[in-house]
Amino acid sequence: MRTIAASLFISLDGVIDEPGEWHFPYFNDEMGAAVDSQMADTLLLGRKTYDSFAGAWPGIEAEGGEDAGYAKTLGDARKIVVSRQPLEFTWRNSELLQGDLVEAVTALKNEPGGRIAMSGSVSVVRQLLAAGLLDELHLLVHPIAVRKGERLFDEGDTTVPLELVKSETFSTGVLYLVYRPAKTAS
Repeated sequence: MRTIAASLFISLDGVIDEPGEWHFPYFNDEMGAAVDSQMADTLLLGRKTYDSFAGAWPGIEAEGGEDAGYAKTLGDARKIVVSRQPLEFTWRNSELLQGDLVEAVTALKNEPGGRIAMSGSVSVVRQLLAAGLLDELHLLVHPIAVRKGERLFDEGDTTVPLELVKSETFSTGVLYLVYRPAKTAS
């Protein structure tokens, strides 16, 4: 069975919203290596994240600059987009996830292939965590309190127990934390 790993840039106070406004001062080679290590041949993306990526990465690939290789890798990957509305795709290898999210992702996990990567797409991450379908949560915790914006975990009635399986501190003060859903006692 394939696994799903979600990666998120997150502030110390849990904000994941608009990382372009606060993330870049902390980006360095260590973080670049962590981000690169999460690349997979299949990406599962929410519509907003897909729109953002599709609006930037094809142009970066075409320009042939410093990040063109990474942009090509993203372009070559199968991109499955979660959306409740029909979409017209302009970025190669993109398709709409068909049907109910939990059923479709369960079927996707049962297909042959390697790991499925997610970037951003917090509403999808939350739903997959709640359904028990997310296998790993990779958090790049930035040493800044953003104090406004959407947070990874919203208000809710249930807890989300996680188990830390890896941690690393970058020279910028960013913490790279990898969690798996914790096994609960019955």
